[in-house]
Amino acid sequence: MTDQRDLAGDIPATAAEAERLDADFPLTPVPSSARKSGFSIMIVLLGFTVFTPTMVAGAGLAVSFTWSDFIVVLLVGSLLLGAYVCVIAFLGQRTGLTTVMMSRFPLGYGGSKLASVLLGGTQIGWYGVVIGTIGDMMAQAFGWESYAPKAITMIVVSAFMAATAYFGYNGMYYVSLVATPLILILAFWLMWRSLDHVGGFGGLSDVEPTTSMSFAAAVTAIVGTFVSAGTQCANWTRFARKPSDAVSSAAIAFFIGNGLMILFGAIGALAYGEGDFTVLLYQLGLVGWGIFFMFGNLWTSNADTAYAFGNAGAELFNKPKKGPFIIGGAVIGTALALFGVQNYLIDYLILLGIFIPPLGGVLIGDWLARWRNGQPPVGSITTALRWQGLVPYVVASALAYLSSEYGWGIAPVNGIIVAGVLAFLLARVGEDTRVAPRSP
Repeated sequence: MTDQRDLAGDIPATAAEAERLDADFPLTPVPSSARKSGFSIMIVLLGFTVFTPTMVAGAGLAVSFTWSDFIVVLLVGSLLLGAYVCVIAFLGQRTGLTTVMMSRFPLGYGGSKLASVLLGGTQIGWYGVVIGTIGDMMAQAFGWESYAPKAITMIVVSAFMAATAYFGYNGMYYVSLVATPLILILAFWLMWRSLDHVGGFGGLSDVEPTTSMSFAAAVTAIVGTFVSAGTQCANWTRFARKPSDAVSSAAIAFFIGNGLMILFGAIGALAYGEGDFTVLLYQLGLVGWGIFFMFGNLWTSNADTAYAFGNAGAELFNKPKKGPFIIGGAVIGTALALFGVQNYLIDYLILLGIFIPPLGGVLIGDWLARWRNGQPPVGSITTALRWQGLVPYVVASALAYLSSEYGWGIAPVNGIIVAGVLAFLLARVGEDTRVAPRSP
């Protein structure tokens, strides 16, 4: 008889064994003894979404619309992103599993490798965007003309961020607890100063668009700002004690927190011609505050990013420790930063908005069809590939791509809906036709 652990991966048999190997439980459900408060989850997720490159995306969108139209785009995009992430957050709390481990249910223990490559790979790219942004901002602050100090800065900063992620949930929580409130206070101060400079919200309404972008592409870009991270929010909400803690924390972070960062960037761009508040602080002669603002928000967010691709690597290689994959992913992300990956932010966001949401749709549809009353232990999964989950993902991704290319509605929404409906329907076909009883 085939050993179950060989089929499903090197999953620890007990919670005690899992905690001994890694206190963040990358391959197993988080036990009740390790669950956190709703406040703790909210702080960690806010530390993730209070993020400078999101402001740059907001600046790029604001100059393409009138102010009133931009607000509509922002609300629609933020509502879609927030609603989607809240569902994933709920599933994370219910299962106690990371997103990539949850994907073993709809995709099989082999098909879940697609999720790990997709989510882990995009997070490594995002990590590179942040490291590259820090290098650019530091060079601007100190007037570096040589590439060497910029490269050294990126390498050193990456090492510290990866080290924070290596310490796991608690490391991210304490960094976010200190940095995030201070960053938000500084951001609101800059927003009011920008509004005063442009003549208030009435002045913003007088600014005419200088470029053009379709409504669907703009909403896709807003969803794309954090749809990859949002799909992985289960990595943190699995620590929540109650479903309400998981959902409310996700709503605050991804609807309010992420939406505010887009709004800040838009106001800065329309008022001063600069959406990045770090650069704006430099221009106002507040270089020290600019460096603090940059490091404060990018440190918390990128530590969470490294944590996410560390968990994805653990699932991909069936290893119950995330640490080696945090280090490996940080090395790759830093290399991407050295080659300037941050210069392709908007195009990257649109791609994320196309190919990531269908995976979340598959998770949601399959859960509704089969696992509403609970799921069996993840180590009991013996199916290598479930076409009932893979087909919906491929079909929905293709449709989302075509939607983006030809302007058929909103690409990420199309992807989520098609993937969810197909996964729900196909879950009733084949070997997995029962709804599992709730696991103890």
